[in-house]
Amino acid sequence: MWSWFGGAAAQKRKDAPKEAILLLRRQLDMLQKREKHLESQIEEQDTVARKNVNTNKNAAKAALRRKKAYEKNLEQTTAQIVQLEQQVYSIEAANINHETLQAMQQAGQAMKIIHGGMNLEQVDETMDKLREQHQISEEIGQAITSVPLGEQLDEDELDAELGELEQEAMDERMLNTGPTPVGAQLDRLPAAGNTELGKNKAQAEEEDEEAELAKLRAEMAM
Repeated sequence: MWSWFGGAAAQKRKDAPKEAILLLRRQLDMLQKREKHLESQIEEQDTVARKNVNTNKNAAKAALRRKKAYEKNLEQTTAQIVQLEQQVYSIEAANINHETLQAMQQAGQAMKIIHGGMNLEQVDETMDKLREQHQISEEIGQAITSVPLGEQLDEDELDAELGELEQEAMDERMLNTGPTPVGAQLDRLPAAGNTELGKNKAQAEEEDEEAELAKLRAEMAM
């Protein structure tokens, strides 16, 4: 039976690659320090040999012997470093592959559980039901929108009623304004018309005065 969580043994197996990598890296660190030390010793013995090559050949030879021994140890140490680095790389790659495989297995198991109660026939049946319900919903929507809401009004009738309302508004404005007084109308006449009326009135008054004078002279002659 598949288990999402393992026990102590499973956890130990999971931690084993990490522990091995940590151990290898500690050993690599030690070897790399040894490598630097040997390189320093080789350089130092080379300096001693060069210093004594002309003055003390025995000291120069001894320095060269030590240099050769250091160089041999350096070759071994370098080879060990290369081997450990390859092992670290291999373990890391193997661990990644193992964890990737486990993740894929868990994903496959999860999909199996999800699809446990499903098959293609059930999916097709469900999709058919959904399409059927969707079609019914569309037909209901079309039926609702096709029903007229109330009696449709005649546009010509609306235009005629609107014309009546406009005429009533115009008549009301005229009634509120009222008739224009005659005096106000005379005041609105052009200035030339007013001048002509004034002249005629003055002429009539002058004629009346002359008639009264003539009547007065006639009475005095008697």
